[in-house]
Amino acid sequence: MTHLHANPLFTRLAPAQRILVAGAGGGFDIYSGLPLALSLMNQGKEVHLANLSFTALGGLPLDDWAAPDLAVVTPESALHQTYFPERTLAQWLRLHGYPSTVYALQPGGVQPLRSAYRALIERHDIDAVVLTDGGTDILMRGDEAGLGSPEEDLTSVAALAGLDGVPIRLVVSVGFGIDAYHGVNHAQVLENISALERDGAYLGAFSIPRATREGALYLDAVAHAQHHTPDHPSIVNGSIAAAVRGSFGDVRFTERTRDSELFVNPLMSLYFAFDLPGLAARCLYLDRIEDTHLLRQVASRIANFRDTLVTRPPRRIPH
Repeated sequence: MTHLHANPLFTRLAPAQRILVAGAGGGFDIYSGLPLALSLMNQGKEVHLANLSFTALGGLPLDDWAAPDLAVVTPESALHQTYFPERTLAQWLRLHGYPSTVYALQPGGVQPLRSAYRALIERHDIDAVVLTDGGTDILMRGDEAGLGSPEEDLTSVAALAGLDGVPIRLVVSVGFGIDAYHGVNHAQVLENISALERDGAYLGAFSIPRATREGALYLDAVAHAQHHTPDHPSIVNGSIAAAVRGSFGDVRFTERTRDSELFVNPLMSLYFAFDLPGLAARCLYLDRIEDTHLLRQVASRIANFRDTLVTRPPRRIPH
């Protein structure tokens, strides 16, 4: 039990000295964990960054690999590649005087991803892991009307759920509402959060204020990434950043959203925090993907599971 003035997420992380903040779903997901990572660094914690990568990592030289499926990315990595969020973040970190290594995890099934996480955790003697998701599909248990794109997120959850030797394992989700464009019903997201609260796995929510140093640096990092990846900027982090700036409604920050009507709002700038083992325990199909080695196996196992059940009907938020 904590006091109201003490944030439960940071209270959980208080004993940890070496923390891994990792993007769960690929792409620019690690950026969604950047404000948290910067806050922990400012508290004197040793923080390491990693991300499930959508970049073509196979061409990296052998010296860039710390372990199978685990690449060490620096500001100079694969400069010929135009899309490389981990390198872009490493360059931004160096620009601002922070340690500039970002680990890239090769996408795959639960078994190889768990091995890569185990190697990274052993390499730095990690005592806490925070898995970050830009969006809310990591909170889907499997029987909702729509799951968004759960393959990468829940593979990451399953991989870390099996590493019992790490004493603190947490999940944060930021960007409430963004996954509506991928079929997620956010009334069901709220229903899931309520169930996690009953289980004791919900650690509350807090905002990313732009008046904080971490909020201002996050906005700068997202702008830097958009500038250096003009052909494929992050819609998720662009939306979160717009919400942090106080924008509202159909905000235009990239041509990629020209055919969509966005609803940027203050809820997108909230971190929702959870206990990872508690979140994993509520997923209805996690056991079905446990022995997977390829991401396409994860996708087919989830699809097969969905064929066996009647999904919960979507609901409207009546406000």
